[in-house]
Amino acid sequence: MRGAVAAGNRHTAEAGAWALREGGTCVDAALAAVFAAFVTEGPLTGPCGGGFVLLQEPGGPVTVLDCFFAVPSVARGEMDEIEIDFADASTQLFHVGEASVAVPGLLPGLRETHQRRGRLPWSSLFVPALELAARPLATTSAQAFLHEILAPILQRDEGGRRIYGAADRIDATDLLPALRLLRDTGSEAVPLLLPDLADDLDRYRVEERSPLEGTFVGTTVLTTPEPSRGGTVVQRGLASLETHERGASASRDEALALVAALAHAYGADGLGAGARPTGTTHVSVVDGDGAAVGLSSTLGSGSGVFRHGFQLNNMLGELDVIGEAEHEIGSRLPSMMTPTLVLDEDGGPRLAAGSAGSVRLAGAIVQVVEGVVAQELAVAEAIARPRLHVDGDTAHVEGGWSDDAAAALANAGFEVRRWSDRNLFFGGVSAVERRRDGGLGAAGDPRRGGHGITVP
Repeated sequence: MRGAVAAGNRHTAEAGAWALREGGTCVDAALAAVFAAFVTEGPLTGPCGGGFVLLQEPGGPVTVLDCFFAVPSVARGEMDEIEIDFADASTQLFHVGEASVAVPGLLPGLRETHQRRGRLPWSSLFVPALELAARPLATTSAQAFLHEILAPILQRDEGGRRIYGAADRIDATDLLPALRLLRDTGSEAVPLLLPDLADDLDRYRVEERSPLEGTFVGTTVLTTPEPSRGGTVVQRGLASLETHERGASASRDEALALVAALAHAYGADGLGAGARPTGTTHVSVVDGDGAAVGLSSTLGSGSGVFRHGFQLNNMLGELDVIGEAEHEIGSRLPSMMTPTLVLDEDGGPRLAAGSAGSVRLAGAIVQVVEGVVAQELAVAEAIARPRLHVDGDTAHVEGGWSDDAAAALANAGFEVRRWSDRNLFFGGVSAVERRRDGGLGAAGDPRRGGHGITVP
């Protein structure tokens, strides 16, 4: 089998599968997928994005490449407040505009990743993205919902209105020249596309970091270190679960164990609050050589400023993640994103996972890892089953949990907020697994229209 790929959108996953069929590595597949996501998931990622790459090469160490956002040297323009109504998740204020834009590092990170394990030429990895951008794409129901609630941001200027002005389609033809420039010149294209950030981009460096390491049910779990805060949350949550009797999947006992673990994982740093269900997308890939990669990228919630057919980030406006204190020029901003890799006892990849969902993404990863590793569920089942989230004394209970589980949480002292159905509030996990029999599995999150493909 050539490999498996999971992503936040069917077209994105298909681009990764195309690279595997062409003889590419897991890195080639991840890059082809994320370039396609510039078209298909433009509110979430793009050339002005930032991210983290977690890469395992067979027989070698696992490496984290930090290509997240840095603080710019000069404040530009104005920062505006926009109110977004998320219905069940209430009304939220977003901070957008030119002054919200941080220094993006995603393209330098992708270039560095390709140099480490790419097999296909860099230029060939843009083939699916260019084909997708050449024609309008019909929106999925998940995309249509997201584009509708984010319309005040996505349609803030004329560039955004050309792409997202029609509810039933995405018209990314404006992006074609930028994609061709990225194809032909790599990350050197970014300062040409964003000349006002050129000096900061010239000073930007991708940082190689060692992953955080823990154990869970006989496996080794590797997550993203600082400046991500999410990796620590995942490690704490899984360590706490080891101390609890979990019971069967979806049982009352599992609900109690998960909520206790999430309360411990988030509570130490005062995390857990924040209802914004936007901002991030993730690609997970494992290839036939036994290598694996997780690639999380984001635009924050997007700045509403469009250039050359893509949206600029608003990471300086993501105050629920970065805080309101001043940050040193050139320093990395904090994040919650945490590509996660689970290794079996032989050191091979058992599970590669990552998620969207702001502060809730770490909890979503914990619950999927618990489902696959401890409950031995197929990855698609572990992702699709209902989730929980803890915010202080409140337990958010996604639709699908039993009345018995909700009552047990209330008896344990939590204020229980029940959701009527699955909801993108609870994250958007993309994950691939290598089963004990050697077979592969892949799944995207149905909450956000995700998709998984195995390539024989």
